[in-house]
Amino acid sequence: MNDIIFKSSGYEHYLDTCCKPKHKRGKKVMMVLGIILVVITAGMLMGTVLQTTYFKKKKAQIEPYGQMVDVYDGQMHVYKMGSGKETIVLLPGMGIGLPSADFGPLMRRLSEKHTVVCIEYFGVGFSCQTERARTSENYLDEIRTALKSAGVAAPYILMPHSISSVYSEYYASKYPDEVQAIISLDGTSTAYIGDDMPAFVQSLLGIAKFQQAIGLTSIVAPIATNKDKLCAIGYTEKEISDLLYYAGFSINNNTLDQIASTTDYIKDANKLTYPGIVRYFKIISKKTYETRNSQIKITPQEYQEQHLARIGDQAKYEILEGTHFIYIHNVNRISEITDAFLSERNLQP
Repeated sequence: MNDIIFKSSGYEHYLDTCCKPKHKRGKKVMMVLGIILVVITAGMLMGTVLQTTYFKKKKAQIEPYGQMVDVYDGQMHVYKMGSGKETIVLLPGMGIGLPSADFGPLMRRLSEKHTVVCIEYFGVGFSCQTERARTSENYLDEIRTALKSAGVAAPYILMPHSISSVYSEYYASKYPDEVQAIISLDGTSTAYIGDDMPAFVQSLLGIAKFQQAIGLTSIVAPIATNKDKLCAIGYTEKEISDLLYYAGFSINNNTLDQIASTTDYIKDANKLTYPGIVRYFKIISKKTYETRNSQIKITPQEYQEQHLARIGDQAKYEILEGTHFIYIHNVNRISEITDAFLSERNLQP
């Protein structure tokens, strides 16, 4: 009788559908998680294979644009355009896989009137890696040695982007007779010294190396890049292609050490007095000027004002529309600023 009551009341159906043992549901969850893990592992394995075969082969097929010169324990790439009286030396910021391509449109525009040289640091672009410590002094020494080895004589007009502005100020302070002027492209301030990078943050830099190893950057870069827009602002198809292949190989021990040592570079330059005889023009990105940085405890306006004040009365500046990579969309205006700045007070030799 009880058996009949259970069945007729639908209770048996309730027991079958709603009161299954929890361990059965747990098995389904674990099965789904297992499938996801297998898919992720397979994707990483496939990415790693592509990175070490296809992408690596494509990168190796790209020939250096300029000279490979011997510098201490390796070779550095020096790319030269134009034959003007003034020599402008372009120095890249951090994280650029192939500066000689990244600066392409700006180099072509500036080379119409000037000699333009792009230097790729150790671990960057076509340059090999080095065992030398990534210190301010070594960066300076390597820049000077690379230029001399390539037959590019001083004095120079340094045109650094981002962190390279710090190296440039350090250079001018140490060898003011070799630096005619600095035209900074949204350069890092040497007046503001932030906190040192915490050890745990430095350890996280290895994640970028892992992402590169599994081919993530190499796969995503072409998808995220609007090639038509880059062509429209002056990049060649070859430069775009080369940039994309090199983007997937931009992380190495040299570049990671550079990132970790940023505060040290600023401290080194800050200890030196900027020479009054070396003129200075800073081109500031509007986005940089207006956007607060959570890692900087002062306003973005104060950050720039303090930097210009440290340089001295000879410092000039202009704020241009654009991101931190100010040279990408402002080639013509940067060229105009350069020509006007160099013509003042008979700066041109």
